[in-house]
Amino acid sequence: MKREEDERKIMGAEEEQLNEKSPSTANPITPAQFLSWKRQKDADTSARKAEAARKRAEDIAAGTVQMNGRELFLHEPWVFDNH
Repeated sequence: MKREEDERKIMGAEEEQLNEKSPSTANPITPAQFLSWKRQKDADTSARKAEAARKRAEDIAAGTVQMNGRELFLHEPWVFDNH
């Protein structure tokens, strides 16, 4: 009986410590801050993709890289004409 009571006290104390730590480690963020971060991240992502596409187009034009099937179809559709 006494052992069970001691275990409950220990478990209760551990739970209190966890509850005390949670709010202090949390970093509250407002919806406006999240939207600002999201817009910045999306802008960075789209800029990176645009730069990669531009570089790929330059490399294809220079002949340093082979075109994949989609690029070949879009750039030279006559290759796929069966007539």
